[in-house]
Amino acid sequence: MEDMTELRRRIDDIDDRIFELFVERTDTAEEIGRYKKANGLRVYDRTRERAKVADVTSKVPDDLKTYSQVLMELLMEASRMRQTSLVGTPGTELERIRKAIATTPDRFPQDSFVACQGVEGAYSQIATERIFKHPTISYFDAFEGVFRAVEQGFCEFGVLPVENSTAGSVNKVYDLMMEHDFHVIRTTRLKIDHNLLARHGASIEGIRDIYSHEQAISQCAGFLDSLDGVRVHVCENTAVAAQRVADSDRDDVAALSSRACADLYDLDVLAHNVQDRDDNYTRFACISRDLRIYPGSDRASLMIVVDHRPGALYKVLAKFYALDINISKLESRPIPGRDFEFMFYFDIDSPAASPEFETLMSTLPGLCEECRYLGSYTEVV
Repeated sequence: MEDMTELRRRIDDIDDRIFELFVERTDTAEEIGRYKKANGLRVYDRTRERAKVADVTSKVPDDLKTYSQVLMELLMEASRMRQTSLVGTPGTELERIRKAIATTPDRFPQDSFVACQGVEGAYSQIATERIFKHPTISYFDAFEGVFRAVEQGFCEFGVLPVENSTAGSVNKVYDLMMEHDFHVIRTTRLKIDHNLLARHGASIEGIRDIYSHEQAISQCAGFLDSLDGVRVHVCENTAVAAQRVADSDRDDVAALSSRACADLYDLDVLAHNVQDRDDNYTRFACISRDLRIYPGSDRASLMIVVDHRPGALYKVLAKFYALDINISKLESRPIPGRDFEFMFYFDIDSPAASPEFETLMSTLPGLCEECRYLGSYTEVV
C-alpha cells in the first residue's frame, strides 16, 4: 500500500488536471457565448442541460450519481455566468437597476407625503420622522391602505413595520408584498418600549381590560400574565389603543403603547417598559412606487419562488455562497391558492453597484420560477 504522502501527491496531480480542464471548459463556454450572441440565442437551454446531467450520471457508479449531478450543475452554472456576461441581458432587471442608480437624486428627500398605518403617536409615525425630517403623514386603518396609497400615487412613500427582534416578522405585511407593486428605498430600526397607559386616577390594580396591537401583546406576554383578572383585546395599532382608552369614560381600561402616546392623549403611565426584553426593536421599511437607489445603498431585498423539485432552493443558496454575498434574512410565506408552495424573502448585504450584485441579478432569474427585486437601500440608525 502506498504511504499517505504518495497518495496525497496523486490526488494533488488529479486536482491540477481537473482545474486545467475547468479553465479549458470555461474558455470553450466563452466561445459558445459569442456564438449565441452573434446568432441571437438564449444563454439558458434547459433541455440541453437536463440531457447533459442525465448523460453524466449514467457514466458513474450508483453511489456517485448524486455527487456527479451536483458537480455537473455547478459547472454549467459557471458557464452560464460567463456567457451571460458576454451576451448581456437587454431589457432585464439589471438594466433597470443600472438606470435607477444613474437617475436617482444624490440626496434622500427631506419632506414628502408619506402613508402610515394607525393614528398620531403610532410607532410607524416615529419611524417615519426618523427617515424624513419634515414628512406630511396620511394615516390609514390597515397595512393594505398604505400599499394602495403608494401604488396609486396618493402618497409618494409609505412606511411599514416588517419585523420585530422578539416577536418575529409582521406576517400580514409580508403577505401583502405578494399582492402589490412597490420598491424598498430605506429601512430603519426603532427601539420599542411599551408602557401601560390609562386615564387619570386609574390604578394598575383596578385595570380589567387592556388594548393593544397583537405584536405588542406578544412582546409583553410576561407582564400580562402577572396581572389577575385582566382581559386582553387586540386592536389595529398601539396608538389606536391609547386613543380608545382616552376616549373612554372608564378608569378600568388601559393600553399598551408608547410613552409619546401618554403625552399625546393625556394619559397616565401606570407601568413603564413592560416588554419582556429590553432589546426590543422593530424594523420599518420605507417603500415607493418607482425604483430609486440612493447613493450608499448596501442592502437589497428579493422575493423568490423556486421550482417545486429537489435541490431548487439549494441552487439559489449556492449562488449567494459563490458570490460571497451574505444573506441577513430568509423568510418563507405560503403562496395563496398554491398548495404547499412558498415565496421566499431574502434580505442580502451587497452594494447595488458591486460586480457581485450585478452578476447575481443577471444570473439568479435563470434558477428560479419567479424572481422579484424589491430594491436596494441603506438602513437609518
